[in-house]
Amino acid sequence: MNDSVVYPIRNPPAAMDDIHIIDTTLRDGQLSLWALGMRTGAMLAIAEQMDQCGFQSMEFFGFAGYIKFVREHKENPWDWMRLGAEKFRRTRLRYHGGFATGFEKIPRSVRRLMIERVIAHGITLTRSSDPWNDYEAVGTEVAYLRKLGMDVVINIIYSVSPRHTDEYYVRKAREAAAIKPYRICFKDVAGLITPERTRALIPPIMKNIGDVPLEFHAHCNNGLAPVNYLEAIKLGVRILHTAVPPLANGSSQPSVLNVAANTRALGFRPLVDLEAVKPVENHFTFIAKWEGHPIGAPREYDHAQYLHQVPGGMISNLRHQLRLMGMENKLQETLEEAGRVRAEFGYPIMVTPLAQFVGSQAAINIIVGERYKEVTDQAIQYALGHWGKEGPLVMDASVKDKILSRPRAKEWDGWTPPELSLQEVRRKFGGPGVSDEELVLRVIAGESAVKAMLAAGAPREYLRPCQPLVRLVSELSKRSDRRQVFIQKNGLTLRLGKRDEMTRR
Repeated sequence: MNDSVVYPIRNPPAAMDDIHIIDTTLRDGQLSLWALGMRTGAMLAIAEQMDQCGFQSMEFFGFAGYIKFVREHKENPWDWMRLGAEKFRRTRLRYHGGFATGFEKIPRSVRRLMIERVIAHGITLTRSSDPWNDYEAVGTEVAYLRKLGMDVVINIIYSVSPRHTDEYYVRKAREAAAIKPYRICFKDVAGLITPERTRALIPPIMKNIGDVPLEFHAHCNNGLAPVNYLEAIKLGVRILHTAVPPLANGSSQPSVLNVAANTRALGFRPLVDLEAVKPVENHFTFIAKWEGHPIGAPREYDHAQYLHQVPGGMISNLRHQLRLMGMENKLQETLEEAGRVRAEFGYPIMVTPLAQFVGSQAAINIIVGERYKEVTDQAIQYALGHWGKEGPLVMDASVKDKILSRPRAKEWDGWTPPELSLQEVRRKFGGPGVSDEELVLRVIAGESAVKAMLAAGAPREYLRPCQPLVRLVSELSKRSDRRQVFIQKNGLTLRLGKRDEMTRR
């Protein structure tokens, strides 16, 4: 831990016109737009500059990152948490997910060890959800995290369905506040809320959470999030989640540049240093162009999103899976089927893992050509209540019977995930010579993937914005995928090229 880090006072009293910014660039921004494709070196190169931007806190890492870093980047995520955390002295860092583990049923002993190691790197703030907004289910988790020294922001996830009424959100606001979180975050994960619904829901939610501060987190899938932020500000919300372009907009959060300008136009004061943000924007734009990542851009309104509510990243994956089977032309039909499956499953909120359960079953129904002739194990587990006690209670009875009438369902009936002790986990995944952090990775990402990661060595270093031209030239000369490089600045012209290319000129 870095003893010299100075964080702002916990939930400090603020002037009524101050707007605090939570930065999501490195976590949700790149998850939404780059599928967590950014490497450790690219983030380390700009971390110190990001620390100068005045963000109240910053999303730093989440559970999905462990698997992505290890299996695909072959980089150790603990390196990022260790080296990255050392570079932030002004900005409080956030872990995302609490004990959440996506699709996997990870033993509680491992999840606790994982959080303990996160805290050991000085990260003492997390934002966590339950996909059903079940605060009874997360109450014990919050209490345990608080005992470890971790402050917990609890999400209230927005959704659209006959079940998700004003009364539902008033009740959920009271339940969330009752477990005494550090803060509550109203989360519009699919970019579905409209200005009208913002005006209808924010006042009663704020009334029912009492003195617990409220954050607003929204995605731009339908182009409405920047407008909804302004409505929320007018209604008293003072903490907003934004991202730095090019990792803003699209399916990510609104741009900090746009939000800051609009809040200022309304007469409020965004507490962010936009001059310090500019080099950050330039750095990530350079990385996007250099490595072929998409540039986030505002989206047009798409009413079909309200019919199926499939997240943008999942749509891309569905398209890819259908393409592999020569059925890409069935994408629209699959999305329409997802809307029907969601209704029959009782309108679960379309977040991980429930959205994937709905989308996968919809795709199978279309591919097979008969609804529920084949079902996934996750659909069976859902109907049995393994992914939330609410699922079996709200499902269409005939669909539930159809899913549970097959022999495979009997194998899952009464199943509970094994709760191995830490000693049992260590015996199974490597013995006494394996560190706690490597043990966590072996359980989450697999032993063979961890061994390949360790063999790959330290993460590649990226250029920093302040490094001299000599270093830039040195790094560019190592690139094998470029035949020529042309640099021009302030009267200096420099051309680099392979010998055969230069002699031909």
